[in-house]
Amino acid sequence: MSSPLDFDFYIGNWAVSHRRLKDRLAGSNEWEEFAGTASCRKILNGMGNTDENYLALPGGAYHAITVRTFDEKSKEWSIWWFDGRYPASLDPPVKGHFVDGIGTFLANDTLNGTPIQVRFLWDSRDRNAPRWEQAFSSDDGRSWETNWVMVFHKAQ
Repeated sequence: MSSPLDFDFYIGNWAVSHRRLKDRLAGSNEWEEFAGTASCRKILNGMGNTDENYLALPGGAYHAITVRTFDEKSKEWSIWWFDGRYPASLDPPVKGHFVDGIGTFLANDTLNGTPIQVRFLWDSRDRNAPRWEQAFSSDDGRSWETNWVMVFHKAQ
């Protein structure tokens, strides 16, 4: 069962390897790879955390933050992503929980005006190299296209 300790593996400073599809839900197989950093700390007396990110995207670097909060009643996490390039815009939170070191978080959203489902997967089983993936579905979750993968390594 999920708890406020689920993201403790992620507290600290990280070097991040990004791999991202250039075009999403377009049948693309063209990936771009780039580096980044992340720094995560607890907030809300341990009932949440936030991370600051630097993404050295080939088309232009940017900063972003994530805010995660844990609901003690539902045992569910909510995750919001704030992209520094679009400071007045906020995507719907993905919500979910961890089972056996894998966190699955879902939301409904739109991509270019088309309704989609968004899925984040956090794999914390290798605490030295945790992994995050984002996938989209345009068919109510029957199929998923993974479009972004991040692998984290503790910063020296």
